[in-house]
Amino acid sequence: MELSESVQRGLQSLADPSAFDQSCFQVLVDVSFRSLLSSRGDPGVLDQLELKQVDQILLKQSHTAATTFILEAVKQNADKSTISSCLEELTFSAERIEIFCSTYQKHKTELDRLLASIGRCPPRVNDASWRLQYHMKNSQVDKVNEPVYLISLDTENEGSSEDVNFTCTMEQLQDLVGKLKDAAKSVEKASQM
Repeated sequence: MELSESVQRGLQSLADPSAFDQSCFQVLVDVSFRSLLSSRGDPGVLDQLELKQVDQILLKQSHTAATTFILEAVKQNADKSTISSCLEELTFSAERIEIFCSTYQKHKTELDRLLASIGRCPPRVNDASWRLQYHMKNSQVDKVNEPVYLISLDTENEGSSEDVNFTCTMEQLQDLVGKLKDAAKSVEKASQM
C-alpha cells in the first residue's frame, strides 16, 4: 500500500511503545474503527480515560493515520498478510500487528458496506435546461456586458432526484459542449465494438 509521509509518521508513532503503551494502543485502534463506523462524527471520540496521558497532538496525528490506513486497506481489499507486511515496515511489533489485524477482520465487512454505500455510480442526467442572463456590472460596479448561461441538470441517483445548477460563460459552455460531444463519440465507438 502506498501511504503518504504524514500517515507513515503517524503510524510509526502508534507503533512506538514509549508513545503508546499496549492498553493505549488497543484503545486507539478500537476508537479508530468505531469513529469510522459511527453514523455521526463524535467529537469526543478521543476522550477515553486510557488516552488522557498521551500528548493530544500526537494522539490526533496517530488517530488520523490509523483511520487513513484502515480506509486504504478496505478500499484495496487488503488481506492479513498485506496489512502485516505493511505494518512490519512501519516498525510495529508482532503483538500490535495481531491486535490490529484481528480488529480489522472483525470490522471489515461493515467497513466494506460503508464504503460501498458512498457510491461508485455517478448520477444519471434525466433532463437539462438553460437560461441566458446578461451581466451588466460586477461587484466592483465595473461594466461587464457579457452573457452568462444558467444551466440546470435534473439528475437521478438510486431513485432520488436532485438538481445540479451552475453558471458558465460562453467559452466555458462551448468547452463543455465540446467535451460532451467527445464523450458521446467515445461511447458510440465503444458500443460498435
